[in-house]
Amino acid sequence: MHTWAVAINTFREAVRDRVLYNLIFFALLMMAAAVLVGEISIGIEHLVIINLGLTAISIFGIVMAVFIGVGLVYKEIDKRTLYALLARPIRRWEFLTGKYAGLLVTLTVNTALMTVGLAVALLYVSHRFLRADFSVLVAIYFILLELALVTALALLFSCFCSPMISTILTIGLYVAGVFSPDIRAFGALTGSSVASGITAALYYVLPNFHNFNMIAAAAHGEAIPAALIIQNTLYAAVYIALVLFPAAAIFSHRDLK
Repeated sequence: MHTWAVAINTFREAVRDRVLYNLIFFALLMMAAAVLVGEISIGIEHLVIINLGLTAISIFGIVMAVFIGVGLVYKEIDKRTLYALLARPIRRWEFLTGKYAGLLVTLTVNTALMTVGLAVALLYVSHRFLRADFSVLVAIYFILLELALVTALALLFSCFCSPMISTILTIGLYVAGVFSPDIRAFGALTGSSVASGITAALYYVLPNFHNFNMIAAAAHGEAIPAALIIQNTLYAAVYIALVLFPAAAIFSHRDLK
């Protein structure tokens, strides 16, 4: 009950934040640009729109997750509203979980709005939806999983770092996670067993954001295997749990005075 109350309040605060509306506006503007580019690109309008549209959803979603996520806890402490909340019969882990759930709902709603913009752009060009467009929905679902994981990382760092450091760490970990397969491949190319072992360990420790990127596959209408959907869902759920547990532990033992 307490967690849900915090989640609703977090969602309301995020909705009132004009930054979200600006990000949605720019995302929809990018999709409008995709329509114009698609009209110039003879024969590949569908591919261009899906590529740009999904890229816009992913980029603006990551921006929201990072820059709002790192301030979830810090803002409450800075405004001293957290003390009034914790004076009530609510545990710190419930507060943290509620904050996470509230931002996740916010990201889901904003992603849904941007998805509608992409659907309108596709309908404008193709005048109908194709069967292969189902892979676009799967790609958007993977983006949501990616955002859920980025939000968890941002929340973890915000429990013991300033917003600026939390932002740097979250973005750095995201970029490393995107290129984690390349990091392992680089270690193998060095021919050094030590370097290969280190990069292999990093590959398994870093969040593998590379597997969530199905933008190219969706743009080309390729079917995304059900096994990959299940695998990515389970991977995201387990990794998020492994991030939120230490976040809750750190926040529970943090001196807020």
